[in-house]
Amino acid sequence: MKLYYILFDLMMAIIFFLMGISFYKSNGKAANFLTGYNMKSVEERKKFNEDTLCKDYGKKMMLWAIPFLIGIGIDIYSPGKGVFIASILWVIMLIQLLIERHQREY
Repeated sequence: MKLYYILFDLMMAIIFFLMGISFYKSNGKAANFLTGYNMKSVEERKKFNEDTLCKDYGKKMMLWAIPFLIGIGIDIYSPGKGVFIASILWVIMLIQLLIERHQREY
């Protein structure tokens, strides 16, 4: 069971890191995958620099891998606690992103 938790943390870290790299290197082409952005009108989209937007979100996604890497270290000594702690940290980071995004748009 210990191996399951470690592999789960590892896969989550890899997924977030690869998604972050993909957004960062997309030159703004991944902006359509951002929730809400793809629903904005053409005039509203002109207000945004898509390249910068994708780079910012890419950096945040790469940072989301860190709690799961920490979770691997915790799961080695205490199986299951690392996944739980990593998930809580990730949810906190996600909520922080949503709050920042809401403040920027309104």
